[in-house]
Amino acid sequence: MFRASEDYHRERRESGMDTRCVVKTDGVTKTFGDFIAVDKVDFEVNEKEAVGIIGPNGAGKTTFLNLLSGRYVPEEGRVFFKGRDVTRVPPQKRIEMGMMRTFQLVHVFDNISVYDNLALSYYRKQQRSSFPLNCFLTKLIRNDIGKEVNTVLELFELEDRSHQVVSNLPLGSKKRMELAMAHIADPEVILLDEPFAGLADTEIEEILTILKNYIHKKTIIIVEHKITKLTKIVDTLAVMCDGAIIASGDCEETLNDPEVRKSYWKVEDEQV
Repeated sequence: MFRASEDYHRERRESGMDTRCVVKTDGVTKTFGDFIAVDKVDFEVNEKEAVGIIGPNGAGKTTFLNLLSGRYVPEEGRVFFKGRDVTRVPPQKRIEMGMMRTFQLVHVFDNISVYDNLALSYYRKQQRSSFPLNCFLTKLIRNDIGKEVNTVLELFELEDRSHQVVSNLPLGSKKRMELAMAHIADPEVILLDEPFAGLADTEIEEILTILKNYIHKKTIIIVEHKITKLTKIVDTLAVMCDGAIIASGDCEETLNDPEVRKSYWKVEDEQV
């Protein structure tokens, strides 16, 4: 069962921060044939909390994000968003409800410009609907959209690349643009799948700087392997192994948990 520590929740209450549960799963299970990818996971994240999820390859982390975002439907259990059962609600509807997802392999429109990608994301948020791509160039030149897009381009330091076709961008700029698309859509919850994957240290620091702006302003759930980077921005940490959450809570305590040391770090604690 994932729950942040009681000390953490007490500190939030004392500081006046919201402790309302925003994302919750109740015993969710996802299988592929005989393989159990996610195994009866209970999970809760409160409003404006930043939670990291770590674990070895094949632990079920990305599958779990797919359950949260609606890309997969669990065979067992339920998923809740702001108290509503969304287990069978499709991804596009969850986006409209305020849940946005990014991917390890960047999911953007490669054949159009950075500007048009952001404009498309903003338009979808405003209209709460999709529309044919061949229509948006005429629809998105309105002053309100242009002003918002230019503001976000400047915020994410993408002004000099605004008219570049996305397929020509380096990976670091693509990931920055994907975060910019999430930002302009203004979700309540952001799910990030390995935002540092494939990036150089300087690029990771750029992404970290961006993410720090969201801490305690948005609810963030991050799957990541680069633990030293992750622990700089999350409040709590959960560790997945073989489809289950084996430990959770304060970052340092969780990383030193005996089960985590054995299953994740492959360290056998000496018996005293």
